[in-house]
Order: sequence, then structure tokens, then C-alpha cells
Amino acid sequence: MIIEPRPLGSLLDDAVVAHGDRVALRMGSDTWTYDEFADLVDRCAAHLAARGVTQGSRVGLSAGNSPEFVAVVFATLRLGATIVMVSTAWRDREVAHALALTEPTHLVHDGSGAAALDQLVTDRPVIAIAELQSSVAGAEQRPIRIDVDDLAVMVFSSGTTGLPKAVRHTHRTMFAGTRHWVEALGLTADDRLQIATPPFHILGLLNLFAVIAAGASVRLHRRFDLDTVLTAVEQDRITIEMAVAPIALAMASHPDLERFDLSSLRYIMWGATPVTASVADTVTRRSGVRFLPAYGASELPVIAVNPEDRPDAWRLDSVGVAPHGVELRAVDIETGAVLAPGGTGELQVRSPSLMIGYLPETANDDVIVDGWYRTGDVGAVDAGGWVTITDRVKEMIKVNGFQVAPAEIEGVLLGHPDVVDCAVFGVPHAATGEAVVAAVVRAPGSRVDADALREIVAANLAAYKRVSEVQFLDQIPRLPSGKVLRRELQASHGS
Repeated sequence: MIIEPRPLGSLLDDAVVAHGDRVALRMGSDTWTYDEFADLVDRCAAHLAARGVTQGSRVGLSAGNSPEFVAVVFATLRLGATIVMVSTAWRDREVAHALALTEPTHLVHDGSGAAALDQLVTDRPVIAIAELQSSVAGAEQRPIRIDVDDLAVMVFSSGTTGLPKAVRHTHRTMFAGTRHWVEALGLTADDRLQIATPPFHILGLLNLFAVIAAGASVRLHRRFDLDTVLTAVEQDRITIEMAVAPIALAMASHPDLERFDLSSLRYIMWGATPVTASVADTVTRRSGVRFLPAYGASELPVIAVNPEDRPDAWRLDSVGVAPHGVELRAVDIETGAVLAPGGTGELQVRSPSLMIGYLPETANDDVIVDGWYRTGDVGAVDAGGWVTITDRVKEMIKVNGFQVAPAEIEGVLLGHPDVVDCAVFGVPHAATGEAVVAAVVRAPGSRVDADALREIVAANLAAYKRVSEVQFLDQIPRLPSGKVLRRELQASHGS
């Protein structure tokens, strides 16, 4: 069924009409029905309007998970303004870069960010999120006519190769992405989700939009704590769990996972990073809950997902198939020629949910070609539409002319019981062009050495994929989304 795109604020309006007295949000011991949440949005909108937010304004939001965070997003959209997602993990230099790029007219924050916004920003209104909760007398808002092609949301790309780019989405593109996600997850008003990942990432934001679009319920966590998350599954009877790689790893290594009743879960969605089959298998064996792999990007939120309505077909070695309305193809990395089904090359996607472009404008060169978004991911699409991902084009390691995929080696290393986490990257090598280095986090008390890990890779993969060096670290540097910061590993190598 084709649903015409509408302004994102209509998602909440529809939910209030259909589910006004049902619980929309939970946090701690508090709950908000859809009616109560809409009232919070009204109060936030009134305060923002009183501080000068009007149609065409841009509101930078730097805050952690909370009902107020979600309310600011919808209040901003209701006023016809654009919401700019500013990571609370960023420090002054990164925030300054983001603000210079997106030029928000106002900033809203909850004081949890690493950057001191009150001191950093003095040339525009900086609003504490707590100010927005009190009522404003006589502040009823006049309806604003919003075009679906108006700019709605700006999120930032992962920035694994440099400073982040701003990804621009309109009401049209985010509405399409939201509908794709609702359908891909099989989301209904009876579902209960929880979000412990950063809300300013595209996945967190998409989950929030999808929950409200479906009239479902969501529990918000200020920060990720595995015991708290697992307890909430038990107590709230959560039906869908979201997991990026660090969460899945934490579940697999939890010493008491079996004591939690996770039987209410329909599945655990694994996104943002490639699935590590050994980790997923361990969680499923110990909990009885299967994983639903999915694939998306800030630029195009839903690219592929395992078919929710066909659990017999779910695969850990594939991110699934494109949802209705999304087209996928693989092209030759060197020539750009479209490959036959099963051919391995760069994955390209076309969809109504595709961003309208980056900021800065110079970053848009060759990113979208004839309407097709170049993902930068290497993979294949078989005759049945199933997508497999090998790795990132930019992260491929070239050894003696051969392409080496870090994810393939990481999958082998993570199969070792003493490896808790790892990341593989390339470093310059005079003889081979590049050499393969593995950064490894060992399990507590483990004495596994570099030779043993090199040998397990040599026993499982081709000779040119051998690991030349193993570094033991206390932690793998990752973005909040779970993506490995390989450039940090490369920069610190040998230091």
C-alpha cells in the first residue's frame, strides 16, 4: 500500500487520535500516554516559539535519551523548523565544526554533553532543556503549513575518514524512511521497544519516529547498562530489542544471561555493523532469541532487512532484502558497470528515503549518480535480492594487489573464546603495499598470545589475508553507533 508523504508532525497527530490513552513512552518509573506526550510537545513548542524559533529556523539539539528529547524533536518540526542532531560525545572542536556547517539559529541542551555549550556558544540562544517543560500561558500555536520538501532533519555521517558531514533529510525523505522501517520491523501498536543507544544517531531517531508512527511504546534509557536493559525486557515484556555490535558482544559474554526471562522478544535487530555470527549464535543459544540483521545508513535509513514475516528465511550471513520501494544493485568498483546478480562490487541504492545531500556542498561530488546513492560498501546482491556485505571500500586493505576485508578477519578472531572484541586495519608496508594489523581485546584473565591468534586466521583464510601483527588493547575505539574508528588505530600504530 502506497502512503503519500506527509509532514513528520502528522505521525504524532495520528497516534494521538488512534492511541491517545495508551502508553507512548516510559523512563524509569514514569510513563507518558500519547495524550500526555502531545501536551509536553505543545509546551516545548510554545517555549521555543517564545525564544524566537519560527518556520525556517534551525534548532541544534544536544541531549541524551529522555521524553523531553523526543518532545523537542517534534516541537521543532511542528514549528516548521529544522532539527540538527548534535552528539553529546563531541568536544568543543567537533561541536564548533558542526555548528559552522549547519548554522543553527538556536541550541537546546541538557548539560550532558562533553562540550560546554554555554561557554562555547555566545552568539545565539542556548536553551536548557529543563526550561521547556513548564507551561506557557496564552501560547497557543497557529497551524503552520509545512511542505513535505522542507528541510526537516540534519544528522551527521559517521566521519570515520575525517570531520563529519551533515546529512540533510526533508519531511518527505524521513517519512519514507520511517514507513520503510515500520514495515520492515513488522511494527504494530502492540509492540514495545527500548532505546539505550544515542538518540542523535540516525538509528535512534528512526526508531523514535517508527514507534510513534505505529502507535507502539518505547522505554528510554539515559545510558546503556546491560542488566538494566535485560531487566526491562522482563518487566515491560519488550517485544523488539535493538542491538549494535557492543550490545550483542556484551550479551554474549554476560555471565548470567540465562537468568533473565527474554521470552517476550520477537527478535533482536542487529544493525550499524556487520553481524558476527559466532556472537549472534552464542546469544541465541543462551537466550532462545534470534537476530534479525538489517542494514541502513544516515544517508538512506533503510537499505535492506531480513524479512520479518518469514523467520524461516532469516540469515546471519546476509543483511536481508530491500524493502518495498528501495532498489539495490552492485557495480564494478573500478568501472562503475552494473554487475550481474551475485557479482561483488560497490553497493548502490535508490529510494524515496534518500537524503537530499550533504553539507558542505563540496562533499556531494559523485555521491549520488543518476539517483543512485553510492554506499561505499562492498557486497553482492543475488538473484533473490539477498544482500551480503564484504566491507567498506575505504577500509579495504590491499596486500600484494589483493583486496583484504577487515570484517572477514574480525569474524574469525571473534570466533576465538578468549577474544572479547577486535578491529582489523591496514598499515603501510614496503614489500606488500599494506600489512594487516589486528587490535584485540582479550577476555579477563586470558593468556592467549599473538601467535595463537595469527595461527587461527592462517588456518581459516587465504595466505594473503594473514595477520602480520597483533596489538592487545583494553578497548576498541568506536563511535556511539558501534562503528570502529580505524583511523584512530592507524594513527596510534607504532606510537
